[in-house]
This record gives sequence, C-alpha cells and structure tokens, in this order.
Amino acid sequence: MRIRSQYASSPGKSTWVIIAMLVLAAGSAVSFLTAEQSASGEQRSDRERFERTATEVAGELDRSIQRHEDLVVGIGAFVSESPLATSTELGTWLERVQARGRYPELLAVGLVTVVQHDQLDDFQQRQTQDPATPTGTPAPIVPPGDRPFYCLLQATIAYEIDLPVIPTSLDFCAGDVGLGALPQEARDSGEPSYVAIALMEGEPQLIVQAPIYRDGVVPFSIGERQAAFVGNLGLILSPEAVFLTVLQKYPSVVVDLTYRSDGEPIVFSSDAGIPSAESTSITFGNGWSATVSRRAPVHGILTSASPLTILVLGILAATLLAIVVYSLGTGRGRARRLVHERTAELEHQALHDSLTGLPNRTLIIDRVEQLLSRCRRQGSVGAALFVDLDNFKNVNDSFGHDAGDRLLTLVTARMNSVLQAVDTIGRMGGDEFVVLVGGDSSEALPEVVAQSLLNVLSKPFELEVDDRCCTLHVTASIGIASGDRSSAGDLLRDADLALYQAKSAGRNCYSHFRPEMQVDVRRRLELEIELRAALDNGELELYYQPIYNLANLTVVSAEALLRWNNPTRGLIQPDAFIPVLEHSGEIVQVGRWVMIDACRQVAEWRRSGSNLTVSVNVSARQLDHASIVCDVQQALIAAELEPNALTLEVTETALMRDPAAIAERLREIKKLGVRIAIDDFGTGYSSLAYLQQFAVDSLKIDRAFTNALTLSAEANALIRTLARLGNDLGLTTLAEGIETIEQLDQLRREHVEQGQGYLLARPMTADAFRTTILHELNRPEFCIESSQSLEGSRDVHEEGIRA
Repeated sequence: MRIRSQYASSPGKSTWVIIAMLVLAAGSAVSFLTAEQSASGEQRSDRERFERTATEVAGELDRSIQRHEDLVVGIGAFVSESPLATSTELGTWLERVQARGRYPELLAVGLVTVVQHDQLDDFQQRQTQDPATPTGTPAPIVPPGDRPFYCLLQATIAYEIDLPVIPTSLDFCAGDVGLGALPQEARDSGEPSYVAIALMEGEPQLIVQAPIYRDGVVPFSIGERQAAFVGNLGLILSPEAVFLTVLQKYPSVVVDLTYRSDGEPIVFSSDAGIPSAESTSITFGNGWSATVSRRAPVHGILTSASPLTILVLGILAATLLAIVVYSLGTGRGRARRLVHERTAELEHQALHDSLTGLPNRTLIIDRVEQLLSRCRRQGSVGAALFVDLDNFKNVNDSFGHDAGDRLLTLVTARMNSVLQAVDTIGRMGGDEFVVLVGGDSSEALPEVVAQSLLNVLSKPFELEVDDRCCTLHVTASIGIASGDRSSAGDLLRDADLALYQAKSAGRNCYSHFRPEMQVDVRRRLELEIELRAALDNGELELYYQPIYNLANLTVVSAEALLRWNNPTRGLIQPDAFIPVLEHSGEIVQVGRWVMIDACRQVAEWRRSGSNLTVSVNVSARQLDHASIVCDVQQALIAAELEPNALTLEVTETALMRDPAAIAERLREIKKLGVRIAIDDFGTGYSSLAYLQQFAVDSLKIDRAFTNALTLSAEANALIRTLARLGNDLGLTTLAEGIETIEQLDQLRREHVEQGQGYLLARPMTADAFRTTILHELNRPEFCIESSQSLEGSRDVHEEGIRA
C-alpha cells in the first residue's frame, strides 16, 4: 500500500502566472467600474452646478426687473406734484436725480396722459409751447376720429437717437397702435408692470410702466382708479444693457429672455446662440421666462482628469498586486513582504502622529502642496481648515495630560466620522488640526465641513479620569483659507489668521481668511484686549442727544449713544471701537447692556413728569440672534417702561443680512409695542418694497443728505421725495446732522417732522441732559416758534454740556 505524502506539492510557476493574471483582470475591471462611476458623478455634479447657476442668473434678472420699478415710483411722485409737466421739466428733474447715471440701461422716459375731448385743443396748444417740442400747427390725432378721451404723449425724454420717434398726436388708447390694452390694464391694476412690445414697427424693447392717479394715491376700487386715472408713465430699457449688467458675473452662459402675452412671444437673447448646447428654463410669472444655455461639457473616463486618474492608478495597483502575488507564490514573497512591511512602518512613523495616527505636520505640508498642484491643473478651488480646540489647556491643567491625550483621540474619531473619504485630516501638534478639502468639491463645501465639525464636537465627551466617568464639553474655532497660494506655508498661514478671527468672534464658530487680516490683526488685538474689561470696569457710558419736533422745536425724544472712557486713551468715539465689538461678538453683550441702561434712564425721566422717548441702535450681530426679542422684553420689564417709549434703530445693511429671519424678529418686537426706525436711510441697497416687509415706523434721513441741502438742488429734491414718501406711507421722517439755520429752515419747508444735530444740541451725559433739556421742558413757556429764536436755547444746551 502506497502512503500519501503529508505535504502536497506547491503549485508551479504557470499556476501562479494564471492567478496573477486573474488578479490583474479583476483589479482592472474594478478600476474601470470605479472610474465610470466617478465620471457619472462628475457629470451629475456639473449639471447640478449648472442648474444652480441658471437659478442665480434668473434671480439676478428678476431683481433687475424689480429694481426698475423703484425708479418708476420716484418719477411718479414727481408727476403727481407736477401733473402738467412738460418734456423740458421732466428732463430737468431726471438730470437732478442722475437717472441716466444710475440706470445706464435707460433709453427713454415717456408720460402718456388722458385728455378729454373738450380739452384736446388746450393740450395741443401747450405742447407746441414746450421748448423740447417742435413748434407749429398741432398734428391730427392718430388714428383719426372723435372719441370721448385720448391717451397722448405729454412729455418724453429720449437718451438714444436710434429710437423710433413717437408723435405727440398718437392715441395710445385707440387699441390698434401696437400697445393693445396695456394702458387700460395698467390703469385698472394700479400697479407697475414690466412688458416687452414693439413700438411703431421698430425693434422690440423692454418697457416698465406704471399708472398715475390724481394726488399720487392709488384708489381702492377699479371704478375709482378709472375715474382718478391721469396717465401712464413708461420707461424704455436697453435689453443689451440689462443683459450686460446681469451676465457679467456669468460669462460662460447664454440667456434667452422671453415675454409671452396675447400675441406672439418676444425673445431677447444675450448671444446669437451656441452649438451643442444644453439648457434649462425658469418661469418668473407675469408672462416672463428665461432659458439659460451653455456649451454641453464632455464627461467620460478618458476626457476627465479624476476618472482617468482612478483608472490608471487602479490598473497600476492591480498590476503591482499581481506582481506581489506572483512573487509571494514563487518563493521570495515572504522576504519581500517583510521588507515592505518594515519600510512602510518606518515611513508611517515618520509621517504620522504617534497619538492619533493622523498625518503630522510634514505629511500635511506635502498634502497641501499636492492639493494646490491638483487645483491648478483642474482649475478648481481647494481649501485648508485650521481647527483649534477652545480652552483645551484647561483640560490638561484640571485632569492631567493623559486625560488630554485620550480626549484628543476621541476628538479625532469624531472629526473623522463626518469627513468624506476625499478629505484629509492631520494633527499639527497640541490641540491643532488641519482639514484639507479637495479642489473637486463645490465652493460651499468648506463651510459645510466646518459646520459639520462644529456640530459633532459640540456633543459631550465621556472620559474616564481616575476610575470615574467625567462629561466634558468641547468647542472648536475654525479658520478657512481657500484659493491658490505660492506655497503650502502661505495657505496654512492664512488659515491660521482666519482661525484667530474666529476666536476673536467669540469661539465655537468658523471664519474665512481676508487679506486685510494681515494688516489689522495686531492693532485689533490690542484694542480687543482692553475692550473685554471695559464693561466690567464701568468704562462704557451712555450719552444722550435730544431729538426735536421741527414744527415748534420742542424735545420729543433722545438717542442713546455709546462712549468709551478709556483710562489711558480718554474718551473714545464709537467709530473707533464698535467695529471691534462687532468682530469679536462682544457687541451682543454690550448691546444688551445699552438697551437695559437706556430703558432705565428714560423710565426715570418719565416718572419725573417727562413724556420723552428713547432711541437705541441695534447692531446686525444682535439681530442675528433670536434672543433679541427676549432682550427687548426683559429691558422693558426691568425698567417698568411703556413699550411705545422705546424705538429700535436698525440700518439698511443690517436688514439685508437675512431679510426673512430679521423681518420675523422685528414683527415679534413690534407686537410688544416697540417702534422700529431705519437708520441712515437712503445709503443702503434695500428696495422700497422692504419698508412694509419690516414693519417700519420712521425713517432717519442720513446726515450726508442734510449737509448737502444748501449746496445742491439734487439734495433738495431727494429730501422732498423722502419726506413725501414717509408721508404717503404714514412714516415719521427724522433728519440727522442739522448744523446750520439754513438747513433747519429748508427741512421745515419740506415738512420733515423731526431732527437732531449740533445746531440743536450735542450728545451729553445723562446728568447734563437732566439739568438742561428736562429743566427746559418743565418750564411752561418752553416752546420755540421759529428758527430765529434758536440761538439762545442752543447756548443753554452748551452750558449744560460744559457743566
């Protein structure tokens, strides 16, 4: 009987060749599938980016449309005051408000007025007397015929000589002149409209029109609107200029803007078209839609860098693995494997942190260089996130370095749990980490990663210290730097500066790098250190500037103004330190104190027999927090102050940070009975439509307009328009910065209701306010009837300030 050997013979070389070839084939197949998935993902991501771009373009076009309605409202206010305005008068007014400079797309302005049949001769006679209208015998009505009334061109201003000439005898309401029923529709709706039509067989134009009614007020019902209808105001706009303004940020797309009414659609295109294009359509409503197109990109394994890299590297890896399999199987594999493993271990130790296993500073710098190179090749944007644990030193000091090390390993695991595979995380040393976001990610990804890290680290950590379980709460500050740099060190340095900004903003947040950080970081740091102790040391103080009723120059309110009495620098004005409070986040705490102290002070004055109210400035950072409503309520309760005695002043810029959220917070504050004022009105970028959205009670006209009152007719026209706007909307108007008798007299002539400035009284301490202003208010004879008697009262105020 033959006995089988205990050990079977090993496979031969041919067998290992077959096994190696199978490994190579399998690896190549997996690499191809992975590359194909990557190409598909890039195509989906590219399409999503294009859809977002299309939405942004549509939003820009929609905002451009709304922007022109503001100009129509302003011209309508002028026409309401001057219903018989001629072309010459209209042109003069438009020059004063710099309409052409502010709206370069404006081609022409026209006012179509309703002329009754029995008033036709008088109207045509006035038209021949206008210097801007050719004199001579009035032209016959077009189309001819006797009608109860005619819609004729009363005034027109053309900025382009190529526009078709529209005769003053053309009846726009005749129904067969190219405008159809548009004048009647505008008359009945009472609202501005944005349409596209072809005038006098010319090229199609963009037109904004709005109905004008007697007294400048839109009647409630359609019948009342028809009876009070005076005429129609229209703007002709250049489609090319509108496209240029909107699309200068989007050079890679083409937009077709389409208007559909009862007739054939009218299309405006920013280009003649592009071959092989893909597009998407967005509807605005009111007959308008936009089609955004671009050249269709080519996505494929061999045409895209990332999928091709995956395929090549995958095949190379499969080839190396096949070689390793063959080598191991043919006898020398064990020795090679041991050498490889030991070499890899030494390399890993040299390039990785021994505590967390993350890449160390040396490897991170190399990864940053790779990221910058890859982004330059692909034309993408990468980012570095510098992460620092807040107050980590306290953990080491309280529980020891072993506990701190264990906490760092838990933090590392937490951060890894929210990062993508393409992201790189490393430890720079101590409690500092760096996260690299690949350049093939969207621009919003660094912020998303930063917020994810803040969220996951905010959850409590369970740590065993001295055989007992302790719960630790950890927060982090994150600095973000993105874009190309000359070296890895520059990108990490900028991220570190942004990290400092995040810590200055109150910690537990992230901040983006800005170039100016390198200039003012030291100066702001010095001032910030002093400011942190200012509130606790009682260095902050409130001054009060009286607000006057301009009709009789009696004091009706006071604005609380913050001052800093620094022990070494002296009295510091708010412009020097308020921005530092804003950057550091301390403005929220300081603003809460200002509101409490101002409410307490005015409540004390009111209990002494005064009816004064107080205005308090609210910063944008305060409005960012929903707690602002609770802060206002608690200040009123603590001071036992009636809500209508408090006015919150908010700048237009603060309102625009997050309009929807801020509008809701202001509505909650209004429910308490507190008044809302827009500060520095006219200097921001908000639309007139936002006045009702934010439930505003008063407008504070910026001091720049007050200072220019006696210097330019444009300033007078603007003040008049703002005063009329406030009156029409039921808002109180208040002018800031009144410094001369001439300014005061002009503001009173324009019916501005309230004012403040150095001519009337400077800001003063609460004691000076009590001994001067309140003392005068308690005198029965205190009532100044004219500006000529102002100087004596001003001397009294100055004595109080000096005291």
